[in-house]
Amino acid sequence: MKTMIGSFLSDQGKVRYHNEDAGGVFYHENAQMLAVVADGMGGHKAGDVASQMAVSTLHKKWKETSSIDHPEKAELWMKDAIHEVNMEILKHSRENEECRGMGTTVVAALCSKQFTTVGHVGDSRVYLANDDGFKRITEDHSLVNELVRSGQISAEQAETHPRKNVLLKALGTDENISPDIMTLEFERDDRLLLCSDGLTNKVNEEELSELSNYKGDWQEFCQSLINLANDRGGEDNITLAVIHYADSSSKEGVD
Repeated sequence: MKTMIGSFLSDQGKVRYHNEDAGGVFYHENAQMLAVVADGMGGHKAGDVASQMAVSTLHKKWKETSSIDHPEKAELWMKDAIHEVNMEILKHSRENEECRGMGTTVVAALCSKQFTTVGHVGDSRVYLANDDGFKRITEDHSLVNELVRSGQISAEQAETHPRKNVLLKALGTDENISPDIMTLEFERDDRLLLCSDGLTNKVNEEELSELSNYKGDWQEFCQSLINLANDRGGEDNITLAVIHYADSSSKEGVD
């Protein structure tokens, strides 16, 4: 027997007046799991409303879903779910003046015992740790990432670029949103990390790679990364979720 363990933690940080991030890890009776992280767009009205709507809509759709046993079904589910979220946010922003212009990033991972399907829009990220090592499996939908990809600036220059926070894609800003969706094998002892840029702007990938060999309590792991980001300034909200495909001997999780 094997099991999946999920942990989620979100922190306001040390500067922001409220938390515009949202997320969660949602179990399903079919032994599958959905993890979500959403980061309400800074500088826009009601970013926290947008991120909460993204998470609640995905959670509701997940609860209403029966077992997803093929990657093709998972990818279709993810595409439809993110499209539904996008239209819900657009509708709410158009009908409520105080929410006009709101938006959010989203990363979501649907995890089964054979595969994980990841969907994302924006610059929140997903990392995978498995037998092949530790790697980021999402590409930021951001201006600076496009500048790096096209060779106009270096990765080092991107870290301090004045337009680092400019997104090219976000939910709630366009009816025709196109999420990145991919499916990967998910095997025993594989680990996924989903996080907002409040973490990745403060904690580098070498430090995040501790995910690969961590043996302790996952909630403590999440808290240690949040503490590190806050120790380095904590200017943004910090949110992360971890899913570990572990042995059933673990004390928490779902078969």
